[in-house]
Amino acid sequence: MRNYGHFIGGKHVAGQSGRTADVFQPLDGSVFGKVALATKAEVRAAVENAKAAQPAWAATNPQRRARVLMKFLELCARDNDKMADLLAREHGKTIPDAKGDIQRGLEVIEFSIGAPQMMKGEYTEGAGPGIDIYSMRQPLGVVAGITPFNFPAMIPLWKAGPAIAAGNAFILKPSERDPGVPLMLAELFIEAGLPPGIFNVVNGDKESVDAVLDDPDIKAVGFVGSTSIAEYVYARGCANGKRVQCFGGAKNHMIIMPDADMDQAADALIGAGYGSAGERCMAISVAVPVGEEAANRLMERLVPRVEGLKIGPSTSADADFGPLVTSQALERVKGYVDIGIKEGAKLVVDGRGFKMQGYENGFYMGGCLFDNVTKEMRIYQEEIFGPVLSVVRAKTYNEALALANDHEYGNGVAIYTRDGDAARDFAAKVQVGMVGVNVPIPVPLAYYTFGGWKRSSFGDLNQHGPDAFRFYTKTKTITSRWPSGIKDGAEFSIPTMG
Repeated sequence: MRNYGHFIGGKHVAGQSGRTADVFQPLDGSVFGKVALATKAEVRAAVENAKAAQPAWAATNPQRRARVLMKFLELCARDNDKMADLLAREHGKTIPDAKGDIQRGLEVIEFSIGAPQMMKGEYTEGAGPGIDIYSMRQPLGVVAGITPFNFPAMIPLWKAGPAIAAGNAFILKPSERDPGVPLMLAELFIEAGLPPGIFNVVNGDKESVDAVLDDPDIKAVGFVGSTSIAEYVYARGCANGKRVQCFGGAKNHMIIMPDADMDQAADALIGAGYGSAGERCMAISVAVPVGEEAANRLMERLVPRVEGLKIGPSTSADADFGPLVTSQALERVKGYVDIGIKEGAKLVVDGRGFKMQGYENGFYMGGCLFDNVTKEMRIYQEEIFGPVLSVVRAKTYNEALALANDHEYGNGVAIYTRDGDAARDFAAKVQVGMVGVNVPIPVPLAYYTFGGWKRSSFGDLNQHGPDAFRFYTKTKTITSRWPSGIKDGAEFSIPTMG
């Protein structure tokens, strides 16, 4: 059994609180390890280490900081198989999915290597009589990330990469459900040449989260998780004067127009709805076929595909998806299926009784498919975060568009159609932050920003892309004039460009 502590000041540190949480191996339900839950004092120790190390790192030129990230990429490539295996065992996702998790995080590291360009300011010579104006971007100091269980490599790297490249010191509070990979990332950063104290990992629960939010030396906090917690983190962090970005829940729709290639649309729904057992904030959980004829054609294709899903242990080479992360998550998802039945939705495929032979204690659930779901039902309104797809039949395109626009979440959405005019109209009018046109999971590439609208996001700046460097830096503007351009006597009027 593994014992996970913290990573502070460039080394592993045992927990001091005496409190621990179980880390499960979802494929068989066994306890894989124990993780220490930090006290406020332990969080403070990480902050002090980060605060001491940050000025020298900020004074290191951005090219040299970028070289550390280049070396980090090499080391992650070397240890990719080892990292993916650990991630899959603690989370439950398949090995290929785990490698995708890691890769999407490393793509943000690749983008962050462009820090010398992203940190450039502006310069205007002769902005006024003898006056030059220029700006510079400077790091905030010590910043933090609070990240979820479902992407234990990707989201920490989305947060840490730009923050570190910009010259900050970073404190990561990952999910206590799968802490192994974040600690492994910390080791690789040190091996890559990152100074001790610049990347720290503090494991814990609400006590450590509150310590991060309340610490006066942490200047910014990024969070990904459920909307209720996102609202809490945003409110408490802002009340303490921090810069805060929070990303919450989702209920992502896919609109299927009558002219769509139904086989293509069905395949997209299977991958986007059931991949990673539906434990993705960008999962498609609502299919909206437009018109009864289109709905019937879609269901004809969906039902056999859902029934044919291959569920298996994360180590299986041919599994479509693996178990859910915990037994509590499994029971929660099953509870939503029960609710959907009681509310009158038609459960066309029922995966609640699935048992994995040889892994009967694992947290497995087969794919579930609902038809005739309405917008008044809880299974439509709330995020399920499991392998459950709801089909909501819309009579018209405008009705389908309204479903996405009126929902309280606005993370991602997709439309499947062959009609360019419909796609263009949809992209312009839909009130959702990330839009896919014949793309089921519209996660932007690393050099664009990732972020939802409405109650899926709190704060003005998004993750990765240029927004990440804006979030982790502050702009200083200098107006300069040298003695040869200064007139004798006091000036009482406000400076102008005249």
